[in-house]
Order: sequence, then C-alpha cells, then structure tokens
Amino acid sequence: MLVPVHNMAGETVGEVELRDEIFGARVSRPLMHQALVRQQANARLGTHNTKTRGEVRGSTRKIYRQKGTGRARHGSIKVNLWPGGGVVHGPKPHKYTKKMPRKMRRAAYRSALTVKAQDEQIVIVDAFDASVLNPQGAPKTREMSTALQRLGVEGSVLVMLANADEATIVERSSRNLPDVKTLHASYLNIRDLLGYDTVLMSLDSLEVIEGILGAVSDVPEPKA
Repeated sequence: MLVPVHNMAGETVGEVELRDEIFGARVSRPLMHQALVRQQANARLGTHNTKTRGEVRGSTRKIYRQKGTGRARHGSIKVNLWPGGGVVHGPKPHKYTKKMPRKMRRAAYRSALTVKAQDEQIVIVDAFDASVLNPQGAPKTREMSTALQRLGVEGSVLVMLANADEATIVERSSRNLPDVKTLHASYLNIRDLLGYDTVLMSLDSLEVIEGILGAVSDVPEPKA
C-alpha cells in the first residue's frame, strides 16, 4: 500500500509503501476487543476497600436485652443495619490483571493499524521539523495547530514519536492541544490506536513500528 509522505508545511514530498503484513493484515475485531479489555483491566489499581463488621470501630456490648423490649433482636452495633456499621460483601483489594500472549497482542495491533490504513486515517510526514514547530527557538502551540491543519488532520490525533529529539519538539508544542496525544512508537498500544481518529507518524516512527511488528505471528487468529 502506497501512501503519500508530507512535510510539515502540508506539501507532498514523496511516497512510502506500508508493509502488507502490518497495514494489510486480516482484521480480527474479537482480538482487538480482547487486547483492549486486557489493557484497561491491567490499568486498574484494585485498591478499593471496605470495612466489615469486624473492622469498624464500635462497642462490642449487646445494644439492649434480648427479650421484653418489643424490638428486633440485636447483638452488635457494628452490623450493616446500623449507621457506621460494616459493609456486607463489599469490595476488597484484588488484582484485575489479565494475560494475553505477545503474538496475539501484536496481531491485535496489526488489525488496528490495518483498519486505520483502510480508512485513510494514517498520515506520514518526513520528519517533525523544529524550524516549523519552533520558529523562534521556543515551543509554539499555534505552530503545531497550524501544521495539523495544513496536513488536513481533523478530530483527535495520536502523534507517534521515534526518538528523544522528536519528543522534545512535538510534546512541548502540542501539550496544550486537548485532542492531541504524543506517544513513543515503542509504547504502541491498542487503547490509543482505537481511541484517536488519526495516527500521525514520521518515517522514523514508521521504522520503529515495523521493527516491532515486522515478524508475522504463526499463531492462528480468532475468526472475525
């Protein structure tokens, strides 16, 4: 698949071929869903905690005598029926971690990148030029916003970065744009791929992604 390569001024300066095994793979929506659920589950801290009747503070004496009051029988003020009492079957700290084989995760990334490529939501630039984004030697949000408009990028944007130099330039120029997120290409993940309308990457970022996902998995993917 051939896609145009632009410069930061929005001009087409060439073409690059996207590898079919990465950007033309068979799309598996169940696999993408499984990878997304796994990532969201692994991001949960699981630190929620409630106190049982044995953990709340309070007297252990019997509230009133067993018989003769006409009221229901009660033996403790720390039960869940009383204000300040314990919680019955409340959440306790535990892990939500889910496991997924690396080959399946990478197959999910290929599926997501294929969907983006088919929908023409991948934009390639030759490089993130510091002279365009930082014309006065300081990061300018306005220049980054203008560059995105020249590239014809609409909606939310995921900017893939290849190295520290690009990160310094782009992150400081786009941190105040609410719909733009910068991400190192080595931290490629399914949540960000599916969560943004357009993926913007340089040729160097493309090489990093191809280096990570270049080996085609020999594990059969689930049927779509």
